[in-house]
Parts: sequence; structure tokens; C-alpha cells
Amino acid sequence: MTGDPDAASERSVDPVTLEVLRNACTAVAEEMNATLVRTAHSPNITDRRDCSCALFDPAGAMISQAENIPVHLGAMPHSVAAALDAFPPDTLDPGDAVLLNDPYAGGAHLPDLTLVAPIHAEGELVAIAANRAHHADVGGATAGSIAADATEIYAEGVRIPPVKLYEGGDRNEAVADLLSANVRTPGERRGDLRAQHAANGTARERVGEIVDRYGRRLVAEALDAIQDYSAKRMRAAIAELPEGRYRFEDVLDGDGCGGGPVTIAATVTIEDERIGVDFSGTDEQVPGALNAPIAVTTSATYYAVRCVTDPEIPPNAGCYRPVEVDAPAGTVVNAEPPAAVVGGNLEVSQRVVDVLFGAFAEAVPGRVAAAGQGTMNNLTFGGTDPRDGEPFAFYETGGGGFGGRAGADGMDGVHVHMSNTRNTPAEVLETAYPLRVRRYALRPDSGGAGEFRGGLGLRRDIEARAEVTCSLLADRRDHAPYGIAGGEPGAPGEDYLLGGPDSREGGAPDSDEGTARLDPMSTHDLEPGETVSIRTPGGGGYGDPADRAGERIARDLRLGKITEARVREAYGADPGEADDGTTATGE
Repeated sequence: MTGDPDAASERSVDPVTLEVLRNACTAVAEEMNATLVRTAHSPNITDRRDCSCALFDPAGAMISQAENIPVHLGAMPHSVAAALDAFPPDTLDPGDAVLLNDPYAGGAHLPDLTLVAPIHAEGELVAIAANRAHHADVGGATAGSIAADATEIYAEGVRIPPVKLYEGGDRNEAVADLLSANVRTPGERRGDLRAQHAANGTARERVGEIVDRYGRRLVAEALDAIQDYSAKRMRAAIAELPEGRYRFEDVLDGDGCGGGPVTIAATVTIEDERIGVDFSGTDEQVPGALNAPIAVTTSATYYAVRCVTDPEIPPNAGCYRPVEVDAPAGTVVNAEPPAAVVGGNLEVSQRVVDVLFGAFAEAVPGRVAAAGQGTMNNLTFGGTDPRDGEPFAFYETGGGGFGGRAGADGMDGVHVHMSNTRNTPAEVLETAYPLRVRRYALRPDSGGAGEFRGGLGLRRDIEARAEVTCSLLADRRDHAPYGIAGGEPGAPGEDYLLGGPDSREGGAPDSDEGTARLDPMSTHDLEPGETVSIRTPGGGGYGDPADRAGERIARDLRLGKITEARVREAYGADPGEADDGTTATGE
């Protein structure tokens, strides 16, 4: 049951029924996600919602997805393919579920555990459900399994090739025990895996209802037609882009092991209703953890293409048929074992998007935003909770500035591009872990100046309430997010270790005097009362700052998003006269 790659479907599904079934499949994925979020144990899934769900046809082609995490969803087809390679469709029985996280066998990085389950109806395989969840700890050298100084994948946690976690509906306790023995928080891991299994169970029920109503043959034809429809729309969208070759490159600050900067380069070719992306010129894989498997690079490429074509095209396997990715093996965008890869999923994916947006800006500048913060600002804490004597592992990513774009300022304090999670609410964080949020605010002046300024970064100060280990894996600390069309770069990020309560006087200081600047890829042992301060990058600006309207400057000044000094420096305007409705120069 595969779609025709060369033409739109001429199957017998009428357009109305096709649209009904397409939306039904999307609803299945969304309900899967609701089940996963409601039933998971860890705040990383229940509150941050670091998880994704999708539905596939029996051959492993994606049919629909929930609106979750781009880096998960574009890579998940690789996981489904790996599961089907290990367990061919005709060997999968009702109630089976295949677990995997191996980045070199369809995975992305080790904390992302994917569970793949067949869906049978009338004795036949009719679909496949899959979901991916970021587990707060999967073992490895550091709590949270984000080892910023890892040089091999073996230091990053337990590596799981495709294996049946459930057989005929019964959990394989040997596999569950093996996983539990290699993680710091086994109870939480078992709970989150049960939630993933429940999510796939929701898909099984809902797809069964769809087949009961429409019949297995019609549903099979519709799953192919859905893909053909997206392929047709994507080719039409690409045809509207100017043909040509467009090249761009950008860098990661370093690899965490003293090497860097790390270059990522891409040439985008638009021709004959197709887009080819060639990453030749990208640096070879590095000793540190900033390497990405091909699934991650492909995922970031698909995301960037959707952004500059038509984001309303239904996302499925057909949508990506006209897109070709060539990533040389052994580079940071197509790493080979045993390279460490935890930061590839998190940071390389972001830079791939920045590079592709830079290339597309040459072709269709009005459709492309300036660079966003370009990092996920990954932060982990781990240790023993003195309240109950149990080990804990906390993980979160941090929002920052979205890039300015034609007609609108960038958004402030949001997760950008490949990350689409929420934050961990302060109340949840302080209840679940021996941590305290001391400060959480926007960073004034961090957005790049422009006719449309970049979004502001965030400052989040978290105090250790016990002896803990803290790991930071972040980027855009040395190389700022770029502006477009004359816009200025956003402010790079900064990270500090603040002293204990005596230096804080009830709240984190505005001054950083006497504090220690942290390496953005580093691990630290903290004493109670010490505070980690993460200040995330702002987005780049769009357009000449001289063209910014005075009322926009006045509004930002009034809301505290920009200071008077910055108004004079970036816009050449008198703060007292910035609200007269003129451009920044008063013309």
C-alpha cells in the first residue's frame, strides 16, 4: 500500500470522503498525544510536553502527525523504518510494540525513546502507531543524560536497538528490567513507557473505529491518496519559488571539547518542482557531542522547506517526496558511530534550520525570518532529593527570541524552530525537585534592531536546594543570531553561576560582579544556595533599523523591552521623541 510518487492519486476515494478521512487520521494523532500527556509520570512530558505522536501506513510511510516537536516528527519515520527492518510487518502481531532509541538505527539521541505498534483490523495490518518521548534520564555519565563533554555515544546512556517491549499485549519484563537497571529513575521511566504504550492503544481503538465505519479497502486507498495529495501540493508550492542554486553557511560555537567553531554549509537547488539540499562543505564529525545522525538533519530540512513553501500542506510522507537531502557521511550532519550525538538533535538541528533559512532568504527573502535564538539552552539537574532520599533527574530547554520577519517583530521568549515544547512551570519545578526558581524574565535589549526587531531572550535563575550536578549544553554564546535585509544580530546568550544566599539578598542580582561565567557546554557540582543563571539569545532583526516606526520604539520603551541607551545606539532616535509616528530617524 504505497503512493504513486510521480502523479496525484486517481483512486476511487471521492474528495469529500478523502478530506474526512485525512482529518480523522490527524485527530487520531492528536488524541494519542493527549493520552500520552495525561498519563505520563515525568514533568518533562506532562508539563513541558516533550513528546510527539504520529500515524503511519503499513509500509511505514507517515500519514498524519500531532502538532508536536518538529525535530521528533521529521525523524520518526526513520525509527519506524528501523523497527520494520528488524520486525517485518508480516511478523508483527496484535499487541506487539517495538522500542528503540539508537541514533544509528533510526533514532535521534538516546533520551528520545520511540515506541512503534502495529494496528490490525479484520486480521490484517492496516496502520502503524508511533510516538516519541524525551525521557528525563536514560543513564550515562551525567544525570539527565545530556553529557556535554561526551566523546562517545557510550557515555550518553543506554542504547536500545529495535526490540519488542510488548509481545501480544504482554510486556517483555526482561527488556523493562534491563532498561530500569541502567537509569537513575527507573520508576519514572516505567511510568512514561506505560503512557507511550497507552497512547498507541488509543490509536489502535480509533483506527479500528474508522475501519469499521468505512471498510478496510477504502481506508487503505485513502491512506495512499492522502500522501499523493500532499505531494501534489508540495510540487505546486515549489514551482512558485525561483529556480536556482542558493548557498549559505553558519557555525556552532564549539564542540564542547575545545574544538570550534563548527561550520555547517548547504547548497539549496530549486529546479523542476523539486528541492535538493546538499550539505557538502560541512565540517567532519567532531570529538564532542555536537554530531547529528542523518534522521535529525533530514527532519530539520523538511521543517525549513515547509516554512518557506506552504505550511498548510498536510504533513505526511507525500509532502517530502519532492525534497532530496545529500549529507556526506562522517560529517556533523551525518555522523557515524561511535560519535556522541546528544547535542546533534538539540543544537545541530537548530543550526541546520538557520543555514537553510539563510539560503532561502536569497531566493524568497520576504518569506524567511531572521535567525531565531538558534539553540535549545539545554539544562539538567540531578542528584538525591533530601526530602525523600530518592534520586532525581530534571531536564528542560529554554525559550529565547524568534527572528524578526517582514511585517512583524519576532516573538519574545519562545521555543524556536525545532523545539516546540513548553517550559517547566516554576510551581511544578519547585514541587517535584529540590530546586527553586529565583528569577524568570525577558532580557531587555536582546532582540536585534531592525525595521522589525528580533524577539527577546529570557533570563531564568534556578537555585539548588541540595547538592546537585548541573549540566549545560547550549550554543549561540559566541556567534550571534543573524539579521536579514539590513537587520542587526540578536544578542548572544550568557550563562553564570551565582553565589549563595549572601550574595543574592533575596533575589538574583542584576549585576554579575563576583559571579562565574559558565562554559555553555559544561558540567558542575553545586552546593545548596548556588544558582545557575541562563540568559538566552535574542532573535535577529529584519530590515533597516532606520525604517522602524517611532511608535514601535516607544511601545518597546514603555514596556521595558528596550532601554533608552539602546534606542539611541541602535535606532539613532531620541527616546523622548520616539512616539511621534515617524521612522526612527524622525524623517
